[in-house]
Amino acid sequence: MLLTPGPTPVPEFVRKAMADVTIHHRTPEFEKIFEETRELLFELYGMDEVVMLASSGSGAMEACVTNLTHKKALTINSGKFGDRFGKICKAFDIDYTEIKNEWNTPVSVEEVVETIKNDKDIDAIFIQLCESAGGLRHPVEEMAKAVKEINPDIMIVADGITAIGVEKIDVTNLDAVITGSQKALMLPPGLAIIGLSNKAVAKIEEKSRGFYFNLATEIKKQKTNTTAWTAATTLIIGLKEILAHIKENGGFDKLYADTEKRAKATREALKAIGCEIYPKTPANAMTTVYTEHAPAIRKILKTKYNVNIAGGQDHIKTLIFRINHMGLVEDFEASWVVNAVELAMDELGLRTFDGTASKVLLENMFKGN
Repeated sequence: MLLTPGPTPVPEFVRKAMADVTIHHRTPEFEKIFEETRELLFELYGMDEVVMLASSGSGAMEACVTNLTHKKALTINSGKFGDRFGKICKAFDIDYTEIKNEWNTPVSVEEVVETIKNDKDIDAIFIQLCESAGGLRHPVEEMAKAVKEINPDIMIVADGITAIGVEKIDVTNLDAVITGSQKALMLPPGLAIIGLSNKAVAKIEEKSRGFYFNLATEIKKQKTNTTAWTAATTLIIGLKEILAHIKENGGFDKLYADTEKRAKATREALKAIGCEIYPKTPANAMTTVYTEHAPAIRKILKTKYNVNIAGGQDHIKTLIFRINHMGLVEDFEASWVVNAVELAMDELGLRTFDGTASKVLLENMFKGN
C-alpha cells in the first residue's frame, strides 16, 4: 500500500490508457488529445493560460524563476522546496532575498508586506502553497492579495505541486501556479504544468529567458495544440484520462471535499492516540507526525502491515513521518494506515492498542453522513 506524498499510486484505468500504441507528437491525433487535455487543465486551474512541460516540477520552478524575475526575487523558505527556489536563483545569478522559517512555521503575511515595502527591486515572489517537506500550508492567497494591493505588477508564483488536485485554490491574485504529474494527478513522474495569469504571460513575452524552459516559446506553440520540443505523449494521454475521470465522477469539488475529510479524519485519529501533528498550519495533501520514533514506526508499517509511508529530510529526516491523502485514496486505506500506526505504537511500548485510531477516523469520516 503506497501512501507516500508522491509518487502516488497510478490507477489501473490510467495505466491501461498509457499502455496503448505510442502516438507521434507531431500528428493531428495527438494534437486533438493535447487540445482536450488543455481544456481540462483550464477547468482544473481556472487561470488564463496553461503550459505543459516534459520535466519534473523542478523544471517548472526553474522556468518560472528565470522567466518571471526581471529584477529581484523574494523566496519563502519553510522547507526543502522553498529552499530550492533560492538555489535556482543562485544558479542563474538572479538577485534574491529570502524569508526563512522552521519547517513547521508558515510565513507571516506582514513580514512579506514589510519586505516588499522596503525593497522596490522585488518584482517576483516565490512560495509553496503546500511545503511538502513538513506538510505545511502557507497563507498564499492572503499574502498575494496584500502584495497586489501594494504593487499589482509583482509576480506571485506558487508551487502547487502538492496542492493542485488537493484543494480549491483561489487564483485571483496568483500569476503562476506549478504542479507535477506524480502527486494528486496520479501519474508517473515526468510532466510539469504551470497555470499562468495574463499579466504573467505579458511579462514573459516582454522578456523571456532560456532555451528549453523559455516559456514564451512554449506558450506560443501550445496555443496551437503542440509543444516547442518533444512532448511527454504518454503522460499527457494519462493526464487527459485522469482529469476526465475526475470530472465524470463528481467533479473536482467532490475530490477536494473527499480529500479534506480524509485528511482531517486522519489528523484527529492520530491525535487521539497521542501523536503530535508537526506543522502549525497543516495542508490537506498529507498528515505529518513529529516523533523520535518515526523510523521505527515506518519500519513496522512496511514490514508487518504492507504500508509504505514517508519519513523526513535533512534535519528532520528521522523526526517525522508523512501519510499521503492526495489522489483517489480509498477509505479502507486511510483506516488501515492509522490502525497500523496504533499497532506499531503498541509494539514499541508507546501505548496499548485499543482500536482508538480507527474508531476516531471512521467517526470523523462517516458519522452523520
